[in-house]
Amino acid sequence: MTEAPVALATTNWAGNHTYRATELHRPESLAELQETITNARQVRVLGSRHSFTAIGDSAELLSLEAMTSDRVDVSSDRRTVTVDAGLRYGELAAALHREGLALHNLASLPHISIAGAVATATHGSGVGNGNLATAVAGLELVTSSGELVRCARGDADFDGMVVGLGALGAVTRMTLDVEPAFDVQQRVFEQLPWDTLYGNLDEVLSAGYSVSLFTGLGPSVDMIWVKSRTDVAGSPAGDLFGAIEAATERHPLPGIDPAPTTAQLGSPGRWSDRLPHFRMGFTPSNGNEIQSEYLLPRTAGVEALEVLRSLAHRIRPLLQVCEIRTVAADELWMSTAYGEPTLGLHFTWLPAQAEVEELLVELEARLLPLGARPHWGKLFLADAATLAPRYPRHADFLALVDRLDPRRAFRNDWLERHVLDVG
Repeated sequence: MTEAPVALATTNWAGNHTYRATELHRPESLAELQETITNARQVRVLGSRHSFTAIGDSAELLSLEAMTSDRVDVSSDRRTVTVDAGLRYGELAAALHREGLALHNLASLPHISIAGAVATATHGSGVGNGNLATAVAGLELVTSSGELVRCARGDADFDGMVVGLGALGAVTRMTLDVEPAFDVQQRVFEQLPWDTLYGNLDEVLSAGYSVSLFTGLGPSVDMIWVKSRTDVAGSPAGDLFGAIEAATERHPLPGIDPAPTTAQLGSPGRWSDRLPHFRMGFTPSNGNEIQSEYLLPRTAGVEALEVLRSLAHRIRPLLQVCEIRTVAADELWMSTAYGEPTLGLHFTWLPAQAEVEELLVELEARLLPLGARPHWGKLFLADAATLAPRYPRHADFLALVDRLDPRRAFRNDWLERHVLDVG
């Protein structure tokens, strides 16, 4: 029997959104989950609550924690593993370590759930690294009719189902590509002149397996975090285009204790202990913030950076830090890297919602004409009519939503406004 709904009065991780739901279901089996979804008028799955908007809200919410274990089922060729979709990446990494396996990349935080990260095209960095959703080889989900649907790479709807924005059903299991475990070393370089970055943007972004630039939009780029695989030659040391290697460990936010961050100074360690910026056992990032991110064609990179610098006087009073990173192109219909290599401009804002939204009006007016696509899980303003033309398979995704959720149980106001209502 499905556990009786309980009262829900909680916020997202950042505290900038209070869930309107009054019922939280905690099914303990697939059958209970199917029953709950079938009986719910409107429902969404509650993950690690690391989105910054109402994307995950509904009249009723589902937690899959009671259905989630850290067991990984390794395929016979050891190229894929199948896991519960509610697992968090830090927990998955520990399970993969026991098997001598690794994912191709991780996001900056290991605290996020697999299903939520995949559904929103969340990513790490690296010119050759696709976002986390590109590792998905198969998935299972429960539709609003209670049907269990399985889909694998190569199936007709697969590329539309992976980055599903929670609009298609409750994802319960995922099969992910893996590879043999590898080690990474991380170095931080400081004070790169903007003109040097403009003249060597591709080279700087390609300086390691995963590269992130952090800036407060001051006179120079504050830090370049370079994560290099130890099984690949060419890890920089000493200086990087004139930026000098930091002599002590750094936090992405200036002046913050680096204790929560992953080890630096070129010390080799397992992939899962270096690819994220933050360690699993600590409060992620600053913990008191709002985040936005815009993914643009890499060919527009210098122009986009010039936009930020021209708006620095408006941005800096609300900015904690801006991170610049890259994502390889993919073919997932609603991925922010669909069809082209992208440059991500990520903003960690002060917790000032009204002021940030006012600034985003101006910021989006300058970035959207350059082809920017907002990160689905972070704060932005653009509506569905504006965003739809940026996704060549958008109409196909809408048809898939209608087919898998004909009674509209997984829809909410946020999805209507930003994804589904194209006018």
